[in-house]
Amino acid sequence: MMTKSFRPAEIYLRFLKLSEALQNIPLELSSLDPLEERMLALVARAGQDHERLSVRDMMAKSELGSPAMLHGRLKSMRSKGWIKLSDTEDSRRKQIELTAAALLHFDHLSSCMLKAACLA
Repeated sequence: MMTKSFRPAEIYLRFLKLSEALQNIPLELSSLDPLEERMLALVARAGQDHERLSVRDMMAKSELGSPAMLHGRLKSMRSKGWIKLSDTEDSRRKQIELTAAALLHFDHLSSCMLKAACLA
């Protein structure tokens, strides 16, 4: 059986279409604004790399905005159920982690990516 050859851009666009369809499915999580999505990606990448990302580390990322604004976004993401704060050895520092619901969201996105790449 012969399979059609697709350009990488077509695979990515197919993924975008599938992931947008995911947004129309009611989730237990409230949606994020674009800055919160960037912050969530930072938390996810840190977790994937087995690195700790504290609230202080996040607020030091000046390219994302002021510490006060970032603190407000972290509070919003926490109340929406995307992240949780865990204690560290230093009781003054809190580690940012994804919640089980956020991990499930990434599982759904991964499924979309696999479907987009499965072109047979």
